[in-house]
Parts: sequence; C-alpha cells; structure tokens
Amino acid sequence: MGKRKWLVVNYNLPTDPSRYRVATWRALKKIGALNIQQSMWVLGYNEENYLALQKISQDIESNNGEALLMESAFFDDKHEERVISLFNNVRDEEYKEFIEKCDEYLKELEKEISIEKFTFAELEEEEEELQKLISWYVKIQARDNFGALTGSIAKERLGQIQKAFEEYSELVYKHNNK
Repeated sequence: MGKRKWLVVNYNLPTDPSRYRVATWRALKKIGALNIQQSMWVLGYNEENYLALQKISQDIESNNGEALLMESAFFDDKHEERVISLFNNVRDEEYKEFIEKCDEYLKELEKEISIEKFTFAELEEEEEELQKLISWYVKIQARDNFGALTGSIAKERLGQIQKAFEEYSELVYKHNNK
C-alpha cells in the first residue's frame, strides 16, 4: 500500500492591507486545512481539496502574494499520525462547540414549552435556528476527514435537537388547532 498523499500550501502576503491575510486564513479554515507552520497549511489529498487550494493560491497571487502548492507525503508514520491527531483535535473542538449550541437550543425549546409559547412565529424562529445548526454540523462533518472522536456525539445530539423540534412543532400545531 502506498503512502497517503497530502497537499501543502505555503504562502506569503504583504502585511497591508490585512484583509487579504484574513481572507486567506478564513478560506483555509473553511476547507479544513491545518496550519502546521507559519503560513504553511496541510490538507489531505483529493481532487476537491486540490481545486480549493488552487483557487486560494490564485487569490493569494492576485493580491501581490506568493503561493507554493505542493503534493507531499510523510517519510515517518509518526509525523503523519501527529498531523492526523492535530486535525482530529481541531474537529473535536468544533464538534464540542456545536454540541454546546445544541444544548442551548434544547434548553430554549424546554423554556418555550414550560411557558407555553406555542406561536407560529416562535416555531419559525426555532426552525431557523435548527437549520443553522444542521448547516453548521454538515460543514464540520465535511472537514472531518479522519473520524474525530466527538463526531459521533455531535451526530447523536443533532438527532436529539431534530426530534425535540418535531415535538415542539406538534405542540404548536395542537395548541393552534383546537
């Protein structure tokens, strides 16, 4: 079996204006790249990641920066394992934050039920929040290429909030159709 392939981008951008550096950082974080050295980012090799990094590299160069996009492999398995562990740590932190927001969402639904706030407007607001949480989970999951441990807990919590919303939705319906 061959070695796992990685994509590495190293770049340099002028310090002013800072918005180009911030935009590059955000774009790299959004696709799930991992910063392993100053301005050196790594990402598992696949066509989608390659195209995303190619676009980011072009953006860097169009903003008076320099970018080097490389295909790479680790010589030593322990180095690769360390990088995978770093990826999983970052995803775990994202999942933990997601889980916290899900817990807040469940408390919010419990509060609405306890005060019997069964309005259609409130239902729409809660549905909007649920959709944001679902979208956030999908984004984290798309970046979770190495099976972060907290991913299964986050998936379970997503199911819980979806079920809780459905139950709240039923209560709103019942209270408005008497």
